[in-house]
Amino acid sequence: MAQAPSQSELQEGQIIAPGHSFGTITDKIGSIVQARRTPKRWWTGFLIGFTLMMLLFLTIGNLLARGIGIWGNNAPVGWGFDIVNFVWWIGIGHAGTLISAILLLLRQRWRTSINRFAEAMTLFAVACAGLYPLFHMGRPWFFYWLLPYPNTMELWPQWRSPLIWDVFAVTTYATVSLLFWFIGLIPDMATLRDRSKWWIGRVFYGILAMGWRGSAVHWHRYETAYLLLAGLATPLVVSVHTVVSFDFAVSIVPGWHVTIFPPYFVAGAIYSGFAMVLTLAIPLRKMYKLEDFITDTHLDYMARIMLTTGLMVAYGYGIELFMAWYSGNVYEKGLIANRLIGPYRWFFYALIACNVVAPQLLWFKKVRYSPWTLFVLSLIVNLGMWLERYVIIVVSLHRDYLPSSWGMYSGTGWDWSMYLGTIGLFFACLFLFIRFLPVISIFEMRTLLPEAHVHTEKEAKP
Repeated sequence: MAQAPSQSELQEGQIIAPGHSFGTITDKIGSIVQARRTPKRWWTGFLIGFTLMMLLFLTIGNLLARGIGIWGNNAPVGWGFDIVNFVWWIGIGHAGTLISAILLLLRQRWRTSINRFAEAMTLFAVACAGLYPLFHMGRPWFFYWLLPYPNTMELWPQWRSPLIWDVFAVTTYATVSLLFWFIGLIPDMATLRDRSKWWIGRVFYGILAMGWRGSAVHWHRYETAYLLLAGLATPLVVSVHTVVSFDFAVSIVPGWHVTIFPPYFVAGAIYSGFAMVLTLAIPLRKMYKLEDFITDTHLDYMARIMLTTGLMVAYGYGIELFMAWYSGNVYEKGLIANRLIGPYRWFFYALIACNVVAPQLLWFKKVRYSPWTLFVLSLIVNLGMWLERYVIIVVSLHRDYLPSSWGMYSGTGWDWSMYLGTIGLFFACLFLFIRFLPVISIFEMRTLLPEAHVHTEKEAKP
């Protein structure tokens, strides 16, 4: 069996380490799923996520029993942690679709090592996001009223409400992402089915493989369906967070009624999404020794995209300040003054430090090729994007047109427990995915073998 070189032996620009064969790729990735014993580090991570998920269920039970009054929402700030976390989770889910669909259509082969768990991350993030508007309704058991179904009461959705747009945008996004993720799994399910040593594995993976035999007809239909779904998913990357931004942009609240919000929100979503991919990829490749597959080249490319979208977000901040001054609107100027010198000013300065200042380190190649420096930067960006949503929503609402209605907002313990619980749900699902499904696409990694061999031949030449 060929011995793959270490990460230090890889050359810049390589997407997969030379020296691999079909067998070594299948063994390395498949062994994560088919290992007899689950690593202790996996159990530690899963139990932490599972404990936080139980906290989520406790919070939801209390919420259903007592109502949304347990949250900190009040008269000036009708939206609080619920919409902040909804937008934050939806943004995190954008990188998966971007990596899978757009980079596939652009024939970017470096996506191969990271697309599988990025797609899974999208599904889990959308699931976490969907909980917030559902339970913010107050009576979540009537959620079906948001759907246009025939009924004798002639009750129809209010199509002029952007919240209804959210329902259709997010459910469409989740459905297409799920189909895209599952179809990509089918060839690998057949591989695991054929290699499984236990009957339960053969049955489980056999059902998911849907009768895959690897024939020419199967591959033709697979590639057709995969490209069609990629084409459907591509506009969703832009449309979903654009629709989410309309929740704010179609209102008359100062700071929200601006045309920059749709592109500004999309750039911010990709920014936070790639930050979360780096947050997950760096520990994952270290835990399972996947440095030959998730190479420094992948980290470099993701850092470049993060830097680019971070500059777009910084431009959005600048445009907000400029338009508030250029408009001459006293309320817009008052909002900016409130952000700069108001009671929440430290939140604003912290988000500028996290989202604008810290990512400037990514201009340096040494930083982009340092995994743990990237890991710290990705955590800082995730924090900064959460603070951005908090500033946009809370700071804009707590001081509106009428000074007599001004007030302060802070999340209660139940707000924080709901937030931490969704993080637990996300990581519990992610650890289950890592344990039972291939975290990297086996068959797509095999397609990179000719490229690895080309690098090997170049090294062999005098």
